[in-house]
Amino acid sequence: RHRHKEKWAATAPRIPSTRLALHHFDTSYSLHLGALWPSVRAGLLCEQKYGALLNNFAAADHVPEELELLNATDFISEALQKVQQWQRGAAVGEVATGCQEGPGEGRTGMQAEMVAQAERSPPLCMSISSKIKCYTFPRGDITRFRPARPDGLGLLDYYLMDAASLLPVLALDVQPDDFVLDLCAAPGGKTLALLQTGFCGHLAANDVSVSRTKRLYQILQSYVPKEVRDTVSVTSYDGRDWDQVKGGTFHKVLVDVPCTTDRHSAMEEDNNIFHKRRTKERQMLPMLQLQLLMAGILAARPGGAVVYSTCSLSPLQNECVVERALDVARAHFNISLHLEDLSHFRTLFQDTFSFFSECRLGELVLPHLTANFGPMYFCKLRRE
Repeated sequence: RHRHKEKWAATAPRIPSTRLALHHFDTSYSLHLGALWPSVRAGLLCEQKYGALLNNFAAADHVPEELELLNATDFISEALQKVQQWQRGAAVGEVATGCQEGPGEGRTGMQAEMVAQAERSPPLCMSISSKIKCYTFPRGDITRFRPARPDGLGLLDYYLMDAASLLPVLALDVQPDDFVLDLCAAPGGKTLALLQTGFCGHLAANDVSVSRTKRLYQILQSYVPKEVRDTVSVTSYDGRDWDQVKGGTFHKVLVDVPCTTDRHSAMEEDNNIFHKRRTKERQMLPMLQLQLLMAGILAARPGGAVVYSTCSLSPLQNECVVERALDVARAHFNISLHLEDLSHFRTLFQDTFSFFSECRLGELVLPHLTANFGPMYFCKLRRE
């Protein structure tokens, strides 16, 4: 009996994976984020905030009113309304803060930036799908949403997810009849959001994990009617080989790669990539991410767009992967990629999310105690 106990003690992890993850984050993110790291760390260790993605396929006309009575708002339409207001204001030279003030007086920094954005790019709103509706509670409000309910046909009325996860989908800017590839689709939140646009001519949802693909099937079954499900092909290929299956065919490609899933790693022991047995797997993540991003680039047709995203704060998994992909595409495949400016997302959605203003490429949502979404990194490339 004594020997058995000794063996058990020898094989048990001595340091919890969550503590290893936090030690790693403290070492690297304190350098990357500087003075912001303590508040981001606090956000990571507190309960995550969710958004309710409305299901346009369900008969749930009463849901928006129900959520608004709880003081939740659709953060996407709210942002678009603000931009339209400021575009009108910019066009007629008005300032919403008072008729008596001069052109710049009384404007907040956000308002001034909104006007500047409106003047620089009048079609700002056109790149954001107003068909995607996601309700969130205001900053500082930690009310929880009730569980989703089925309509008369059994379709659930909304999907609870980190609202920041919608930003890569919005950045993809799906247009009518686009062929869309979601290369790492499971568990299915972003796939569902892509379908909510109503624009996918065909959607290929792929994930290498068969068990996670089953979860994706469940999401589609619970939220999407059969005639729409029939436009989705679900596969379980290794995403790195996708270009060998269907290269150069998609208008839009979403590459939401496996990463250190920082919030999960800091909070949950189960399936934690910082477990000592997964050290090699974790060290190889940037290479896997690069391979997946390259497969996504090769799957896009010329003129097509690729959005790369992670739920990590790590520049090694974010900007560095994008920079390397730009080099590899040019050197090995003679493909030129244009890096699209997504800074208007910061302006549009700063009331809902806390953005990292010093992100070199793309945009990064930081966890924050008053707006505890993310982390979510996203970057958009256009194949020329």
